[in-house]
Amino acid sequence: MNRVAIIDYGMGNLHSVASALALVAPDAHMQITSDPAVIAAADRIVFPGVGAMRDCMGEIRRLGFDQTLKSQVDAGKPVLAICVGMQALLASSEENGGVPCLGVLPGVVKGFSLDAEFQQANADKTASARLKVPHMGWNQVAQTQAHPLWSNIANHSRFYFVHSFFVQTPSAELIAGTCNHGIEFVAALAHNNLFAVQFHPEKSHEAGLQLLRNFMAWDGKC
Repeated sequence: MNRVAIIDYGMGNLHSVASALALVAPDAHMQITSDPAVIAAADRIVFPGVGAMRDCMGEIRRLGFDQTLKSQVDAGKPVLAICVGMQALLASSEENGGVPCLGVLPGVVKGFSLDAEFQQANADKTASARLKVPHMGWNQVAQTQAHPLWSNIANHSRFYFVHSFFVQTPSAELIAGTCNHGIEFVAALAHNNLFAVQFHPEKSHEAGLQLLRNFMAWDGKC
């Protein structure tokens, strides 16, 4: 049995993720759970999330998922982080005045509206052409490294985004995909058995479903 634990800490539409995974892997066992024992028993883990980072991190720590998630990453299980789940893996976020995050991967989470380069890009545009925050809708993702989760997905495929903050990392080797919204930002990170995306694969039609299909077949190795 291919057992998938979708971590439930009260943030995000987890049922849409579960439904998309069930569509691409109907024989797998999906479980939305806040039980560390169920997460530990799973073969692969999905770490989603939407909402304010302070609230997300508060619930993650209250439920002990900071240690649970780190232990499962260390155990070598395939882990897919989505949207705020991706951002939570970094060291800190400047959202809500500054929030310490999990520190699983090096880097910080920046706000589009707070970024000088983004502000300059918008200053050069007319009012009607200015880039909106949040960055919401379809955008192309450039694949910056080969990875099993990109299998059968054309480079520059379009995925669905909804976010006001973006990831910056000093470790270029971690970046698996980039996107542009006035500035280039990280759309995907990869490290060993961990793959993280800023977009929502469960809302990204065939390209997103293919990524989820690839995740369900992935052994956690690059």
